[in-house]
Amino acid sequence: MTDAARGHSTATLYEASASRAHAVDPSLHAAWTGARVAGPAFTVQGIGGDNLALHRAVATAPAGSVLVADLQGARHGHWGEILAVAAQQRGILGLVVDGGVRDTAEQAELGFPLFARHVTVVGTGKDHTGHFGVPVRVGDVVVRPGDLVVGDADGVVVVPAEAVDETLDRADARVTAEQRALQAIRTGVTTLEYYGLPAC
Repeated sequence: MTDAARGHSTATLYEASASRAHAVDPSLHAAWTGARVAGPAFTVQGIGGDNLALHRAVATAPAGSVLVADLQGARHGHWGEILAVAAQQRGILGLVVDGGVRDTAEQAELGFPLFARHVTVVGTGKDHTGHFGVPVRVGDVVVRPGDLVVGDADGVVVVPAEAVDETLDRADARVTAEQRALQAIRTGVTTLEYYGLPAC
């Protein structure tokens, strides 16, 4: 599958976005080391402490999407191994949730990318159906359906759908420029010299 972010990191996308990308609150981070995800958002508005909306989202979201769920930052394990397996069977790429998750070791073994505010064993109810395809607030950022969501070791970045192509093109150019800088630095040029920075 083609990487929706062209392989670019969150840092590169954020720096290349001309201030159009939004960095999610760093308290919301990868739940296991090495997790990485990039794809269009399928938004979920639920209720903290209840995970019925996530069960419904797994059955509803199109393959190739990233679930982005607002669960009010609740300290409950809204998502675990069973939902991860179900999501993988449906072709869902990963989950970004403003709330808690559990079974992180099992999901690391599955390779299911997971970004959350908390890791906790506290259980949930299954009473609130939730809403899909609406703007949601996750980690202080408003995410709309179809926005590009990218998560890696440095955090989560959201690029508005209308700015994706421009941002990716700028990220391509930035990586090329960084490779030139690295090549020069490896020959002994200092960063002060390369960037024309004052020495004192």
